[in-house]
Amino acid sequence: MFKDPFSFKGRIRRKEYVITMLILYIISFALAYAMGDGSVDGIYVWLFIIILVPFVWIQLAQNTKRCHDVNRSGWYQIIPFYTIYLLFAEGDKFRNRYGPSPKYKDLESNRY
Repeated sequence: MFKDPFSFKGRIRRKEYVITMLILYIISFALAYAMGDGSVDGIYVWLFIIILVPFVWIQLAQNTKRCHDVNRSGWYQIIPFYTIYLLFAEGDKFRNRYGPSPKYKDLESNRY
């Protein structure tokens, strides 16, 4: 779990996807709350932007890998509310064009 969070290749399960999104949202809300009163210095704004860039990258990567798990291109994540679908959709049980199933990796039928 949490193997190569910056990579756009491969597939991830719902469990890893949900945990990653929860962690990212909690940290993002905490940072936004810390800067919420509007009286922060410019250095804190730059620090927030520097921290936010990897968060956005990880979120795009994890969304893409989750799209791959349901046998869709990563471009599907730009469809409004598609990420909500990704929270509930079951991934392919067998190997698809994006790799073997992360859930059923020991099954003999996971090969082409």
